[in-house]
Amino acid sequence: MATIDVLDQTKKKVGTLELRDDVFGVEVNSSLVHQVLKAQLAARRQGTAKTKTRSEVRGGGKKPYKQKGTGNARQGSIRSPLWVGGGQSFGPVPRSYEQKTPKEMVRGALRSVLADRFKESRILVLDQFQLKDHKTKAFSEVVKKYLCVENVLVVDEENRSLELASRNIPKVRFVRSTGITVYDLVKHDWLVVTKAAIESIQERLKPAKKGGAAHA
Repeated sequence: MATIDVLDQTKKKVGTLELRDDVFGVEVNSSLVHQVLKAQLAARRQGTAKTKTRSEVRGGGKKPYKQKGTGNARQGSIRSPLWVGGGQSFGPVPRSYEQKTPKEMVRGALRSVLADRFKESRILVLDQFQLKDHKTKAFSEVVKKYLCVENVLVVDEENRSLELASRNIPKVRFVRSTGITVYDLVKHDWLVVTKAAIESIQERLKPAKKGGAAHA
C-alpha cells in the first residue's frame, strides 16, 4: 500500500497513513470521469424553460383580415408563429435533464479522480481540522498562511465550525466525506482532508467483493 504524510494544521508531519491501492492506486479512467461529470452537471440544470404555443397565447380569435383581395398572404390568427407576438413552434418545455448513472460508475469515477490527485501530490491529510470559532479569519489563516493552498476542497466529517468559517471564501468549498462528488474534486486544484474523513472515503469506495454488495 502507498502511504501519505499526516500533517497538523501548521503543516508539520505528525504521522503517516496507508492508502488503499484499489482506491488511490487505480488507473485513471478519463472517459468514465467525463461521463459521470456530465451526468452530475446535467442534474444541476433546472429544466424550467418554457415558451407558449399558439394555443396558449392570449387573443387571436378573430381573423386579422379577409381571405382574399388584400394582396397579403392569407392569415387565420395573429397568434400564428409567423406573427410577432405569436406562439412559438417547437419551443422548450419543462423537462428533467437527469442522466441515470449506476452507483458503481460513480464510485469508479471518484476513485479515478482521487488517484489522479494523489499522483499529482495535491492531497493534504490533516490529523484534525479544529478552529477556535467559526470566524472566516481563523479558517483563512490556516489555509493560506500554513497550508499555502488555494482553490481547495476541504473534506471532513461533521464539523459545523469549519463549515461556517469556509463558506465566505472564494474558491474554497467544504463538504462532508459522505457528500464528496466528482464535480467538486475536478473543480478544485487541492484536496485537504482529515484523517477520519479519508478513512471513511476509503471504506465507502473500496471495490465490492465478489458476491457481495458495494457500499452506497
